Amino acid sequence: MRVSDFDYELPPELIAQQPPPERGASRLLHLDAPTGTLTDLAFADLPTLVGPQDAVVLNDTRVIKARLFGRKTSGGKVEILVERVLAEREALCLARAGHALKAGHRLVLGDGVAAEVLGREEDLVRVRFAEPVDALLERCGEVPLPPYIRRPAAAVDEARYQTVYAEKPGAVAAPTAGLHFDRTMLARLEARGARIARLTLHVGAGTFQPVRGETVEAHRMHRERYEIPPETLAAIAGRRVLAVGTTVLRALETHALTGCAAGETDLFVYPGFRFRVVDRLLTNFHLPRSTLLMLVAAFAGLDNIRRAYAHAIARRYRFYSYGDAMLIERAA
Repeated sequence: MRVSDFDYELPPELIAQQPPPERGASRLLHLDAPTGTLTDLAFADLPTLVGPQDAVVLNDTRVIKARLFGRKTSGGKVEILVERVLAEREALCLARAGHALKAGHRLVLGDGVAAEVLGREEDLVRVRFAEPVDALLERCGEVPLPPYIRRPAAAVDEARYQTVYAEKPGAVAAPTAGLHFDRTMLARLEARGARIARLTLHVGAGTFQPVRGETVEAHRMHRERYEIPPETLAAIAGRRVLAVGTTVLRALETHALTGCAAGETDLFVYPGFRFRVVDRLLTNFHLPRSTLLMLVAAFAGLDNIRRAYAHAIARRYRFYSYGDAMLIERAA
């Protein structure tokens, strides 16, 4: 399967640069994959599609202020994105610098905190900081907006690039399907009889990494930590499962494959994958040639996704993290 099969042209002005004025003010494209039917709705219509037979599963990860700016002591600007905290003063990071960072490079970050590069681990660098990582990020870190948002992070992003139910710090990117929900929407879903359940998957920086190479099968996913509580597994048993976001889907399907309710997942879902748990997927619109687009193509069928995206572009839906939503009924 070729990566180019998952390409499409998106007018740049459809990439949402700001969140909507209010949570839940977005549009909702409903795709019934078995029939191919597309219906234009508002996100506020979601409860009309949900009932007592449904379990709505949320990802309660919390985005940390993971981006740091600084310089090498030898000169040259550096941007660090903390991907995973390994110990109190060590982390794996994505790094941007004029020249690749190597073991032994010394850095000055934030308000003057010293750091040292210990080595490389694939696309990441291991960094030791002179103070606890969590304290440094809280004081000097910036919300790590995706690279396609062409503006610096602002005060509004500290609240809006976070779900209202975020609890467990550890993500460097938001589970964006959840950004549409406010407390009122959650209450409306419960009033319809749906079970609301939670799990945690800490979204890693690899979510923004392009698929390298020409064939889908050759790609290797980054690893992300997840945990599914026993009460969530009980809530989904015997119910129609609506996963709020691709992260929820990957966690639940990882459990179905491995039997592990906690650990790390590098599950790569692309056409041909056999779904065992998730029946319905609420998601945003995804980048061309991305693993997320491949996942929704597996869930709905590639032809359905091509038609749905063409429909969304023609009707001027907003795309990506701060964009509009899509509810997909799984293909047969």
